[in-house]
Amino acid sequence: MAQAEAPRKRRVETITYGNFRSIITGEDPSWQIGGFSLPDGTEWKYREPNATVIVEHDKLRVRANPLSRSHDRIQVLDNAKHMYFSTTKFIPPDDGTISVELAIAGRRHQGLAGDLYDGMATVNLLDFNTGAAIDFFASNDILATVYGRVLFPGVVAAPPADLNRPTYFCIFNELPVATKPGQTHLYRITYDKGADELWWFIDGEQVDHHREVPFKMESFLVALGLMTEKPIDDDHSISLHGQGLTGEWSPLTITIEHR
Repeated sequence: MAQAEAPRKRRVETITYGNFRSIITGEDPSWQIGGFSLPDGTEWKYREPNATVIVEHDKLRVRANPLSRSHDRIQVLDNAKHMYFSTTKFIPPDDGTISVELAIAGRRHQGLAGDLYDGMATVNLLDFNTGAAIDFFASNDILATVYGRVLFPGVVAAPPADLNRPTYFCIFNELPVATKPGQTHLYRITYDKGADELWWFIDGEQVDHHREVPFKMESFLVALGLMTEKPIDDDHSISLHGQGLTGEWSPLTITIEHR
């Protein structure tokens, strides 16, 4: 009788990505100020000029109080006030999953109670080839997942196969998860490129899930940011009213599981 084959073990890779000191020293940088080149030849940087950046052991803290940056015409330039992009792009496996996990604490100063979009600390998985933006938002009293395909400067996304669905979209899912100003939670986003699925977890519990994702991320960078999310009104930003933000982030744990 033929002997049954033992089940094949999944191959797992784990990467720790931090090196926040390089933001200050400039040596072998793992992070850079985010931003975009614009059609007129200028660059827009997500940089609050008076932000205080502190690295405590391996943790990053950024405080910008009050916020000062805004843009009156392009929504994605108005939203992010101070943001770092990873200098490394992470590659999802064709057959398996990739997860990004980290701890975040967000605190808004002089803000509007109960209004997530008045300011938050974020982690964002960004793919500027497809426009994908897969995020967590953390504010004083509300946590949210974000599932979107965004019209970033320079992005031209092909329409979906199902034209009943939009090319560009965003779902902000405010969660029934209790939190307080400055409270730390553990956040994880998992992406399965082959199955076109996304999952979001907070403190080990699944809080969101999307199937039939209409794009495939061949790679993505990770952004850590201080943001608002207020629609531009009649060519005028309404995102600032004297409020400030503080965010804290741990190093990332990137886990790649191959089926």
